[in-house]
Amino acid sequence: MAQVIFTLLMLVMLQAVLGFDNLLYISLESKKAPVSEQKRVRKVGILIAIVLRIVLLFALVSLIKYFQEPFSFLTGHVEDVIDFAFNGHSLIVLVGGGFIIYTAIKEIWHMISTQDLTVDQMVSGKGSKSANAVVVSIVIMNLVFSFDSILAAIGLTREIENSTTAFIVMAIAIVLSGLLMLVFANKISSFLSKNRMYEVLGLFILFIVGIMLVTEGGHLAHLKIFGNEIVPMSKTTFYFVIAVLVVVDIVQGRYQKKLINQEITKK
Repeated sequence: MAQVIFTLLMLVMLQAVLGFDNLLYISLESKKAPVSEQKRVRKVGILIAIVLRIVLLFALVSLIKYFQEPFSFLTGHVEDVIDFAFNGHSLIVLVGGGFIIYTAIKEIWHMISTQDLTVDQMVSGKGSKSANAVVVSIVIMNLVFSFDSILAAIGLTREIENSTTAFIVMAIAIVLSGLLMLVFANKISSFLSKNRMYEVLGLFILFIVGIMLVTEGGHLAHLKIFGNEIVPMSKTTFYFVIAVLVVVDIVQGRYQKKLINQEITKK
């Protein structure tokens, strides 16, 4: 019993740590919905994702070998150029990472483009996605992000002899982490709404998340380009880069305020 409780706590902590990038995506994506629908969108999206995560967990436990084994028709090489052996896991991670990179670049470009929204559009949220479209995006990307955490959870629960108990422990961890995500998604979204300047920082972090997923997908596919193996970005490197971006953003903000105050003093 003690082992089961310890494993459950470890799983909840694992889900919380691995869920940061997911939270950021949910917070930024929900802002595309009409203002009056944003809170509901986050709630519905995460609740649906919790149910689908448990379904995904059941599928992975039953069919894990089919996700890990390379597809014969997607395995091959071009001499001295590229080698590859794609499996289900690698394709899901690669597509998810590519979509996140595309989303981040599109939003960054939208921020610096000369086309501005009218006041009515900014207030009502028009010109962005519908609430249902945002919910679908949140659910799909939640599943992409959860793939690795579920595989890690399966690894952590291998020491539990009873497979039914192991499944129940993983399901409880998914539900608890989902509820935590629901709470913190609202807090992060509220923070970004009050501090719009940090949206740019969030989008660049999201861009790095996409790169991390793409490199991980390439590694899972045993991808080699010109003889160089694709190496996945480690979580340590990921969090270090985030820390550097946050520090740079804080220093830049304070320096900008200092320059503005100096200009005001001169006048």
